[in-house]
Amino acid sequence: MKARSPPRFDIDALRDLAGEKAFARGEAYFRGGQVEILTLEPASVVAQVTGTEDYRTVLSGRGKKIGGECSCPAFEDWGFCKHMVAVALAANAAGGDRETQGAGTLERIRGHLKSKGADALVAMIVDLAERDAALYRKLELASAMDQTDDTALEASLRKAVDAATRTGGFIEYSRAGDWAAGVDGVLDAIAALAKGGRGGLALKLTDHAFSKIETAIQSMDDSNGHGGGLLHRLGEIHLAAASTAKPDPVNLARELFGREMEGDYDTFHGAAATYADVLGTAGLAEYRRLAAAAWEKLPPRRQARGGGVGYDADYGRLKGMLDFFAECDGDIDRRIALRRKDLSSPWNYLELAEFCLSEGREQEALAHAEEGLWIFEDGRPDERLVGFTVKLLVKRKRKADAEALLWRAFAKAPSLELYRKLRLIGGTAARDRAIALLETQLAKAMPRQWHFPSTLLIEVLMEEKRFDRAWQIARQHGASPGLAEALARASEARHPAEALEVYTRRVAELANNGSGYAEASRLIAHMAGLRGAAEQAAYVASLKEQHRRKRNFMKLLG
Repeated sequence: MKARSPPRFDIDALRDLAGEKAFARGEAYFRGGQVEILTLEPASVVAQVTGTEDYRTVLSGRGKKIGGECSCPAFEDWGFCKHMVAVALAANAAGGDRETQGAGTLERIRGHLKSKGADALVAMIVDLAERDAALYRKLELASAMDQTDDTALEASLRKAVDAATRTGGFIEYSRAGDWAAGVDGVLDAIAALAKGGRGGLALKLTDHAFSKIETAIQSMDDSNGHGGGLLHRLGEIHLAAASTAKPDPVNLARELFGREMEGDYDTFHGAAATYADVLGTAGLAEYRRLAAAAWEKLPPRRQARGGGVGYDADYGRLKGMLDFFAECDGDIDRRIALRRKDLSSPWNYLELAEFCLSEGREQEALAHAEEGLWIFEDGRPDERLVGFTVKLLVKRKRKADAEALLWRAFAKAPSLELYRKLRLIGGTAARDRAIALLETQLAKAMPRQWHFPSTLLIEVLMEEKRFDRAWQIARQHGASPGLAEALARASEARHPAEALEVYTRRVAELANNGSGYAEASRLIAHMAGLRGAAEQAAYVASLKEQHRRKRNFMKLLG
């Protein structure tokens, strides 16, 4: 008798990936016959699941390693969804024998189409295109590419760009991917022109597409970066087209400079370096001239003590352009001068100091860093600049100055990282002083909802393994759930009662959530090592009584 092969997808792994609620719904979809397997191959399963709408679902992997995607909104928001569960269960039910045959609806359709003549297939596709706008646009675009007349082809592709980028109002997050896929299809055609020796035409069309896509992004939820991805790809097509068409280098330099300065999406950031081969000597010289002229018009930016200076993107853009040319020349002094022109924030000082250090100018780096700290000493200290300066001070045997700097920063805006630096330099004396300072500040702090002024003190006490005091602070002043659990994990050997109290609250939260049963069961098992068997048994019994209607949770509790 032939041994029964294991299921393609592990059931426990499916539960962990989807959660109990999604798994149960997916199981119901499968049992309700709502899954139609399109292809069943050794490497993947493709299916259509009928729910609120018809969704395309793809699964890959085997056993406990399961991947894939689904066209439903839930997959976009949360990942592994009920439709994927349903498809996995359907694939398991189909068995391994059908995989080797490439089974599925699409395989049957493929065989049917092979039996038809070309005329019948053409009629069938045209009929479908009349009723499917997306298919119609795809076929229209494909047929347009057969034209040899550039004027007619440009008109057709401009029309295709307009149609694909049209938003028809605001595009919600769930629809952004489909919209981007339609635009991507048109970009395929423009890219083919660039590769096929028609770079001049491709350049005209990329200009048009840039304008249309940038406008469309203003009318969509682009949280997933679909629009930005299209602009990035379009930039690559533009470079390929310019390489093929070889436009006048001076005019190209002017166009690229304008795009880099005025673009909202940084598609042409660093264009001089990117297009260096296309621009050649003449184009690069023009680019440098334009950047230098614009740079000279900008006044130096400095932060007056106690004053504020607004952000200006032109400084960063022009500095980047001119730094490229200065680097090509090997002119370090020029590169430093470029960074000294805008010192309106601690970050600017840090960038300048880090660059000097990278070029072996350590003393100059420290001078710039200390100047930045002095200029901005009235505001919140910048920990990156503080840390950089401290490191150099210690290296130059100025340990006392380094510690004094850390204390000034810690007194103003204490943090765990600043504490660690203080502890490293000042030892136990710094430890005791810092803890005393935090306790004094905590005594004066006003409690607010969802705000825990005790957090840093508890973190420091945990760092020092002073768990008794950490728990005392947590009881008196409260602690966030995440910090309380971290404290429980760190100290459960010496404070089992406190840890069990925290874990009990977490189990209740997970059990009531409905999607955290597996995590709750693991935590319950862990709790067994912190108390006697009778006490643990009583606790589990109380959970079973409280949650007896949650069948999936009951199965995990045993």
